[in-house]
Amino acid sequence: MTTKLSLATLDAVRAKAGIPNYGRHDLRAGIVHFGVGNFHRAHQAVYLDDLFNMGRDRDWAIIGAGVLPSDRIMRDKLEAQDFLTTVVEQDNNRTGAHVTGAMIAYLEPGDVPAIVAQLASPLIRIVSLTITEGGYFIDPASGVFDPAHPAIAEDARNPLAPKTVFGLILAGLAERRAKGIPPFTIMSCDNIPGNGEVTHAAVSGLARLSDPGFADWIDANVAFPNGMVDRITPATGTREIGIVVSEYGIDDAWPVFCEEFKQWVLEDRFPQGRPALEEVGVQFVPDVAPYEHMKIRILNGGHAAIAYPAALLDIHFVHEAMAEPLIRAFLEKLEHEEIIPVIPPVPDTDLREYYKLIETRFSNPKIGDTVARLAQDGSNRQPKFILPSTADRLRRGDDVVGLSLVSALWCRYLAGKSDSGREILFNDPNSDRLHAAALLAKDDPMEFLALSDIFGDVAQSDLFRRRFSHALKTLWEKGTRQTLQVYLDGKLGE
Repeated sequence: MTTKLSLATLDAVRAKAGIPNYGRHDLRAGIVHFGVGNFHRAHQAVYLDDLFNMGRDRDWAIIGAGVLPSDRIMRDKLEAQDFLTTVVEQDNNRTGAHVTGAMIAYLEPGDVPAIVAQLASPLIRIVSLTITEGGYFIDPASGVFDPAHPAIAEDARNPLAPKTVFGLILAGLAERRAKGIPPFTIMSCDNIPGNGEVTHAAVSGLARLSDPGFADWIDANVAFPNGMVDRITPATGTREIGIVVSEYGIDDAWPVFCEEFKQWVLEDRFPQGRPALEEVGVQFVPDVAPYEHMKIRILNGGHAAIAYPAALLDIHFVHEAMAEPLIRAFLEKLEHEEIIPVIPPVPDTDLREYYKLIETRFSNPKIGDTVARLAQDGSNRQPKFILPSTADRLRRGDDVVGLSLVSALWCRYLAGKSDSGREILFNDPNSDRLHAAALLAKDDPMEFLALSDIFGDVAQSDLFRRRFSHALKTLWEKGTRQTLQVYLDGKLGE
């Protein structure tokens, strides 16, 4: 028998899945979270659910918020099940499900007065964000906030009718400032180096366009702690929904599947207080940067490295890519020879052991993570996950054979067909111009490196240009399998 997930049916769910040991009446809101996607519900919401289950800090419940059409879809599905989520954790040797109840409401996307009123409430002491790497209005080449972006310019002209996340946050801060309410802490949970600083630049930068004095007040009074977050969380589809029905008897409109592993490293800068997240495994450290570099370069960079050869070889799942000896060996050689050597030391961490953990996580057959998810949004991910390692090696005078091959694989993928001739469907906001450049690059590789907003100064390196051109030419002439083998044989740079 299948049970429709809701507060009223939790007792029926308990037979096959864990449920909260607290009631909705026990909770009060302390956090507004923008971007209630799968990662947030598998990460921040799970940590809070664990804390509430310990009987701790139940005045830090989450209220969801958003600005995108997808946020409205998520809100409607979650509202119909009292904002509960079934989280299915899948390890190589264990699978289990539990229902989380850390979210108590989800504001209507587009209802600016309601969102601003909630942000202005003294009960809200943290505003958190999971809006993906592309949501911060960063110029990819320079890595800094882009005040000329049309959406930012529009919010600067109309600060009382904001349409972006940062415009809404500013409206909430302005209301608090006018009423003498201390500002909330703004906490990014996205995979961006220095995500607190990046968020600060976006919030303050937008304010400065219309009210420099307000921007100065933000700089002096609002905290933006940096943080590193990690948990592999694939997209939810009919497969995942069906598994929750068949294995656990739960009718959940949007369950979350994730690996068992999770990590969260945070700077402890929360002037208005915070939940005791250290009680449930969050690491509070003086400097997050070493952990960020490690995770973004090794894990996210690793995902970006295997996505495109796997797609070109028509591989669907990430664990299947890792089961392909050429891709597994390619990743290992790339990480050990080019990526790990330019990562600064991380406290109490052996980077090669960390890579072994990543390799095991990528190989997990139960997680169902897809190559298509890893391959999406490359115009935002390549400049953050791959090209910084390339730039670091070039600055040191080191070779970049493997990293150039990663960029060439991305270019070859963007030409639109796999090695077998299968058409590739792109998921990237810049797909049209990327596809056009990739097609031109078959005859002239410099056409792709001319995407200066992505490659920046890296494309000016003679060594990178030679390595990229040779790798791309080899991919077109010999195909992905043979090119990977040439690289593994140490002959791609010859």
